Amino acid sequence: MRDNGRMPTAQPPFDSLSVEHASTVERVTAELRRAVFEGEVESGTPLRELALAESLGVSRPTVREALMALVAEGLATREPNRGVSVATPRAESVRDVCAARWVLEGAGVRAWPTASDENRKRVRLTLEAYTTAVRSGRASYEELNERHLAFHVSLVELTGSPRLVQMAESLMDELKLALAQVDRVRRNAHDQAESHEPLVRFLEDDDLEGAYEFLRRHIDDAADEIVEALALT
Repeated sequence: MRDNGRMPTAQPPFDSLSVEHASTVERVTAELRRAVFEGEVESGTPLRELALAESLGVSRPTVREALMALVAEGLATREPNRGVSVATPRAESVRDVCAARWVLEGAGVRAWPTASDENRKRVRLTLEAYTTAVRSGRASYEELNERHLAFHVSLVELTGSPRLVQMAESLMDELKLALAQVDRVRRNAHDQAESHEPLVRFLEDDDLEGAYEFLRRHIDDAADEIVEALALT
């Protein structure tokens, strides 16, 4: 229809979209994540919106969205009347997460005989990606952390269950900060990566009992190491 001889102006259908804004949030999130993993911002440190916005040269809403992302990833926590701070691992939580990991990853080991060839190969490939990153000497703590946890998720993928994989990924989100802190304290990423090789060899040799027992000890030892290295309570 015409109104006074003019066609009505159509409302832009996507006028609320902003690529520039989204990319800024992602960059701020990435920078904060890097600072947490590299130890520049320690556990328990308050993450003040105003101070971060001024330091990074961005708006407070941008910082707010970035902090929401860190909270969702388990790298930060939000408390009423106290705001957001870098997450602090707790011994009880670490042991509980490792116990849950044992159930999920153990199920993956048991599923090895019936797992797809693709998922079997992925176990070896994720380990190789992890050890290659370690040997390069150039990988950040964040990258090493991601490679390490991707290997453990690949074990759960052997079950062929997307829901179990999703549960495993959620558990890894809770554990990754503590693991990154241990890597910084111990500086033994090479040993950590190499310690997974026997597990993969047990699987490739179809020695399920050997793999199952190795994984049990590995996860128990990991829980003890995290608690001890970080002096968690």
